[in-house]
Amino acid sequence: MGSVLHSFWGRLAAASAFTALSVALVACGGSDDGNHAGESRVASLKLIGTASIPTGTLFEGVEFGGISGLDQATDGSFWAISDDRGGERGTPRFYNLSIDYADTGSVTVKINRQTYMQREDGSSFPATARTVDPEAIRLAPNGNLYWSSEGNWGTTAATLFQPFVREMTTAGKFVREFKTPAIYNYVDNTTTGGRSNKLFEALTVAPDGTVFVANEDALIQDGPITTLQAGSVVRVTALDPATGSAKAQYAYQLPKIPVDAPAGAPFGPDNGLSDFLAIGNKKFIAVERAFASGIGNTIRLVLTEITDGTTNVTSMVSLTGAATYTPMSRKLLLEMPINYQGVKLDNIEAITWGKTLPNGHRTIVLAADNNFTVNTQANQFIVFEVIPD
Repeated sequence: MGSVLHSFWGRLAAASAFTALSVALVACGGSDDGNHAGESRVASLKLIGTASIPTGTLFEGVEFGGISGLDQATDGSFWAISDDRGGERGTPRFYNLSIDYADTGSVTVKINRQTYMQREDGSSFPATARTVDPEAIRLAPNGNLYWSSEGNWGTTAATLFQPFVREMTTAGKFVREFKTPAIYNYVDNTTTGGRSNKLFEALTVAPDGTVFVANEDALIQDGPITTLQAGSVVRVTALDPATGSAKAQYAYQLPKIPVDAPAGAPFGPDNGLSDFLAIGNKKFIAVERAFASGIGNTIRLVLTEITDGTTNVTSMVSLTGAATYTPMSRKLLLEMPINYQGVKLDNIEAITWGKTLPNGHRTIVLAADNNFTVNTQANQFIVFEVIPD
């Protein structure tokens, strides 16, 4: 039985909306109450509120946290995946949550169920060793769930596990694995291939069923990761749900890191593509999450599109040097600084459609990965009302 956890109204009393890009949004990814089969226009978003589940909260004896992916279920509840790899706080797992809110007032989060992802042989991933790094979850058109793993970089065969995108049932049972391009695989973590902990962070499903997956920051052969001086480029791959294979690949440009960490910080600042949400067959809202140790998180919501002029980079070994290509379009939709309308932003790694309000307006829900860090981080959920033009 779930429990209602640390709900709070996370914005100032003044109802303030920001003016954003007008974009066409079509229903996809989750049920969205089934009320938006056509297009709806977005003129602005209004912050409804936030909720937070404290780090250290236990559910069925296991610490809740690490929420890196979120998607609405057909019954209006939400699927949420933890990035606990195993060998940390428990068996790799996902959750079913209830996130309740109205157009004004508090946001309430309730944990309904915890389920372990299963391997091909029907066993759960081990609780005592790192074999996966779950980062994203999406509802499949057939009612199953897609999920992604960044894998685990290691220098031995026993510790190296490649990234993947898989399909499972809502009970966690393995269904299949997609054939993701080998260019994402770990090779040596130095000269080519995937970078440790920088792979399949973003996953979404378009209205036509196409599955899109992207790495968090640049592959080694595609150039340096983001810095304070320059951005980087990641690859967005379209996967055919019928064949399970890749059918196209596109470049998405990340901007430079917006805020520096102070001198003496335990690690440097970063920026990455932490998730994206399909709002059409080739249109997305991307979540760019930048972090500076000791300062906080800057979150950008970006409208991006694969147009007729966007280059299919599948055959390009490298996206740096003499490589010539046209990336996906990129237009800033909303920039949320470290403190946004009275809310201290956390490590936002998930975006999904939420329910439809009584006034007919749609909502968007963001979720943060707390990194299981006590005192300084929490499992944060942020809800926006979509204001039509």
